[in-house]
Amino acid sequence: MSWWVHEQYESGGIVLLFSWAFWVIFSICLHELAHGWVAIANGDRTPRELGHMTLNPVVHMGWMSLLFFAIVGIAWGQMPTRPDRYRNERLGRVLVAAAGPAMNLALATVACVAAGAWSWACETGRIGPQEHVQENVETFLFVGGFLNVYLCVFNLLPAPPLDGSAILGGLSRSLDRFFSQPGVRMYGMLVVLFLFYSSLRKPFGAFSVGLSAAITGATQAALERMTG
Repeated sequence: MSWWVHEQYESGGIVLLFSWAFWVIFSICLHELAHGWVAIANGDRTPRELGHMTLNPVVHMGWMSLLFFAIVGIAWGQMPTRPDRYRNERLGRVLVAAAGPAMNLALATVACVAAGAWSWACETGRIGPQEHVQENVETFLFVGGFLNVYLCVFNLLPAPPLDGSAILGGLSRSLDRFFSQPGVRMYGMLVVLFLFYSSLRKPFGAFSVGLSAAITGATQAALERMTG
């Protein structure tokens, strides 16, 4: 297995490598901040008290996560919260857990719409950047789109420690007890790693690219109709 940095550089040069690194780190930080914002809105000030309401990736990801990302391309984040402080613990747990994937979906939408608008403006002559600039911006925005779709879908899987299990745990006390068992959490992490490295990740990747392309294309078509 070749180093992911080398693979990205060989596939698209420094622009693709930078886009990948930027969007993974930025998206994880915003994902965790979304958890924190919703937790605070539900009465839990733990994220603010512990200094996690920041864009600093070291705070959200830690050096170990950043090191793993540099070596094998896997990264994770964490937002400390206390569900017992939520005004409504069960509803709060669902909302806080869902906030992360929702943020990824919002980032994906913004990036894809921006990519569609950029491509439309370049193709119609509204702006006239050099060809390499046009391609580099399109690459940067599209990577942001499909990576965030992927992060949204992946985090909704019902395997601890992913958000999907936290959402189900907030909806069902029996599932919460099940997901809270140490053995289930340990095997859940193994399942997450298996899904990431196995061929099962390919459908997620294909879906992410396809949905991102659809949003980008729909944006271009909408702008053409509006100006046509």
